[in-house]
Amino acid sequence: MPNSRQSGTSPRELFAVLAAGAILLLVTHGLGRFIYTPLLPYLVDDGQITTGQGAAIATWNYLGYLLGALLAIRWHTIRHIRILLPTALAGHVLTTLVMANTDQLASMSAARLFNGIANGIVFVQAPALILEWLVLRNRSTMSGHLYIGVGLGLLLSSGLVSFSASWLEGTERWWPAFILSVPLAWWATARLLRLEVPVRAESKAGSATGKTPLLDRASVPLFLSYAGAGLGYILPMTFLPLLAKDQLPAGHWLLEGAWLVAAVVTLFSPWLWNILGAKIGDLPALRLNFVVQLAGVLAAVILPGAIGLVLCAALVGITFVGTVMLTQRIGRALHPHQGPRLSAAMVSLYGFTQMAGPWLTKQWLDAGGTLTTAFGIGVAALAFGLVFLFFVPGPGVWQSSQD
Repeated sequence: MPNSRQSGTSPRELFAVLAAGAILLLVTHGLGRFIYTPLLPYLVDDGQITTGQGAAIATWNYLGYLLGALLAIRWHTIRHIRILLPTALAGHVLTTLVMANTDQLASMSAARLFNGIANGIVFVQAPALILEWLVLRNRSTMSGHLYIGVGLGLLLSSGLVSFSASWLEGTERWWPAFILSVPLAWWATARLLRLEVPVRAESKAGSATGKTPLLDRASVPLFLSYAGAGLGYILPMTFLPLLAKDQLPAGHWLLEGAWLVAAVVTLFSPWLWNILGAKIGDLPALRLNFVVQLAGVLAAVILPGAIGLVLCAALVGITFVGTVMLTQRIGRALHPHQGPRLSAAMVSLYGFTQMAGPWLTKQWLDAGGTLTTAFGIGVAALAFGLVFLFFVPGPGVWQSSQD
């Protein structure tokens, strides 16, 4: 049956499904979550919020992402996805509309909270639905192409903010994201809801599998490493343009260009780390990924100015999507019977540490620290994660020890 489905699936249909998934990640990540990063300096300059308030609003969004991921874990079946996915996309559109119409801090925080919930649901459920569809057609290796939507979303968000910067102000700056989100979310959601994915009951074998331990001496260091990655990358991905504003003179091209650099290189991240993982192994590639990402965040601290900002944007942009891909693959290789459960737990952990980043930054700024020195939090987090990676056993060695 899978072979017949594979032969009956045209390249055009495969492209349409993968494009729909990538667009949903583009909409929720690029036009929902990360467009806030290039917008933040303008919102501060407009007098709508302060830097500290901006960090607090970001924290609410990341809390929402964590809650959305947890909801997606709780309601994870195909039947649930068909209900929650369009609901989440509608939530993204409505909360973006709220941001375009309010300058009240409480309303903005609530809107970003619910936008994060929508983002978390979509980021878990859209790839899950598409992976199920691809598995039935023996095309599961193509699922990684979805994540190009993250890079395209960063690029699009940078372009929208820069293009509209001179003729929009305050809440008006959210209108381009709202206007573009509506048709993209509508088409992509409608396309995915048409996928033929049978609803299967859980087997007894599947239930028994869930009783095996999720945490052991192989997965615990991987979880701790992933926690460090989440906290380490989120600081530049939230505050990079604001850091450029603090470090550079008015009119410098990197005030907008730093986010553009990060967006462009992110497009190549899945491809690069997929190749390196195949050549040297996923675990060595992940260790290298952490070293490169750590160097990027450290550059912003020890080389304040144009050079440090470019290095930070380029090295973090080229690594953070690869971190997610490699960690998920290593986790599944260590515990092949725990795939969906392990993936869901990692998404939740990642969401929690991302939420902690802006909150810690706000505490640092309120205590009199600077945004530049706050990036030291990210340096410490990535160093923490890198250390624990050396306690993760190779999947082959670990499986042999369990036989």
